[in-house]
Amino acid sequence: MNPYSILFVDDEEEVFRVILRKLDWENLGFSVANYAKNGQEALELAEEMQPDVVMTDIKMPYMDGLELGRRMKELCPQVKIVIFSGFDRFEYAREAIKLEVEEYILKPIDADELRGVFLRLRDKLDRERAEKRDIDKLHQDYMESLPVLQENFFISLIEGCIPPEAADRLLSSYQIDLPGPYYAVCLVHATAASPDLEMEPFLLAVSVKKLAEEQLVERWRGKVFTYLGNTVLIAQLTELTEVTSLTDSLDRFCRLARHLCGAAVTIGIGQVCDNLREFAAAYAGAADAVSCRVLYGNNRAINIAEVAPAEEADGDWDPKFLQQVFRQIKTGSREDLEQAVRRCVGQVSGQRTSLQKYRLFLMELLTEIFRFGSNNRLNMDKIWGESRDIYSEALQLESPEELEQWMLALCTKMQELMEQRRQSTTRSFVDKAEDHVREHYADQSLSVETVCRSLGVSTAYFSTVFKKETGKAFINYLTNYRMEQAVRLLLEGDEKTYVIAGKVGYSDPNYFSYVFKKRFGVSPTRYRAKERTKT
Repeated sequence: MNPYSILFVDDEEEVFRVILRKLDWENLGFSVANYAKNGQEALELAEEMQPDVVMTDIKMPYMDGLELGRRMKELCPQVKIVIFSGFDRFEYAREAIKLEVEEYILKPIDADELRGVFLRLRDKLDRERAEKRDIDKLHQDYMESLPVLQENFFISLIEGCIPPEAADRLLSSYQIDLPGPYYAVCLVHATAASPDLEMEPFLLAVSVKKLAEEQLVERWRGKVFTYLGNTVLIAQLTELTEVTSLTDSLDRFCRLARHLCGAAVTIGIGQVCDNLREFAAAYAGAADAVSCRVLYGNNRAINIAEVAPAEEADGDWDPKFLQQVFRQIKTGSREDLEQAVRRCVGQVSGQRTSLQKYRLFLMELLTEIFRFGSNNRLNMDKIWGESRDIYSEALQLESPEELEQWMLALCTKMQELMEQRRQSTTRSFVDKAEDHVREHYADQSLSVETVCRSLGVSTAYFSTVFKKETGKAFINYLTNYRMEQAVRLLLEGDEKTYVIAGKVGYSDPNYFSYVFKKRFGVSPTRYRAKERTKT
């Protein structure tokens, strides 16, 4: 079993080294995963590593241990907090109790006392992990999941099989509460994060489903059920704008599921709707979003409204095989598109079709291709090429093989144009974010949240796209840009360090100096003197 990870936080590195030497951490079942010199650093590290235990001093610069404990519980609700301090004050102990701190240790720390603390922590963590991964309990939970009638109702909803006139009666009969007024259908796709995880796929799905019930149902008034081996969440929203908060919430859930269940989870979020009749289309959008993991990676939530062009309602003719072609145009590979086109043409060529029906098929096929391209804002002149009469050109094809190649050529052009536009849109999106930083870097409240509000997107989607395009996390990009401006101000004038700190977005001059030294190896004052000596 993997050891439990510990994040140590203390502004005196020597104290950390002493504690490190006091125990055989590996034999205790723990791994000292990282060390931070202050609370701000600890929060940044915790978001990435999701530690099991945080052991922190109280008195530290920039953020004390109690404030770190509050923020850490918000960021990582499952984390265990251990506080050590040289201050035996009732106020500190009382605040620690409010924070549900596991242990409060007074300095100097005794080795036997420290061993006892971490033995108790290990027992508690073992019980929690066993509860999450106990195969027999998961199987029992699976058998005792949502009543069959409720689950069948939800499945019928996303399959579009509930007549509108019967919906209210069935909701009442099955005691299902769906007041809305807005709904988001979310598809939770889970696979084992590691091949070493010895758990049947259906039990892994149950584990993730149970975690979703614990973490998401109350917050989003959610309904959770199983469909085709995956978990589906129906989230209820009060306002349309809540979908960005939902996306961020589900993105955090993906990381938590990997940590607790050993699952790689991707969650697709369909178009928000306001009535039960639209659930089938919303589920299809969620499935499309999950398919986009090949573009954006797994272990995250993907909102279809953020990654795919909006489409208007389909026409009366909506054969499923053609919709598969359109789906592969949007998110599939060239090989997947070839297979979808082959199946599409095979639906016609495999039957005894009259010339009249074949002509009707071509007319409807071209109509749907044109509608799809227009709805997705593609330049259809580039798709058709130099042909003035695309219908006549299609009628001149002499075999199913030629029809397949002709249709594949059209669809490949559409796939390439959509990819080019997606890349252009993403680059434009990142350019706007970088422009926003250049214009507002001096604003002390500038953060990933304020940029996302300006752009109108969720932080989960923004962070993924920004890092993919720039190779840097947004907070690192912002810090680097502020440091570049700080260097410019240091070398161009004689302003005091605290003045420059305020001009580049830091309210605390001491923290500004700390970040500057971490980046350049010397304090701002010494950097200025050193560079001017060179000239």
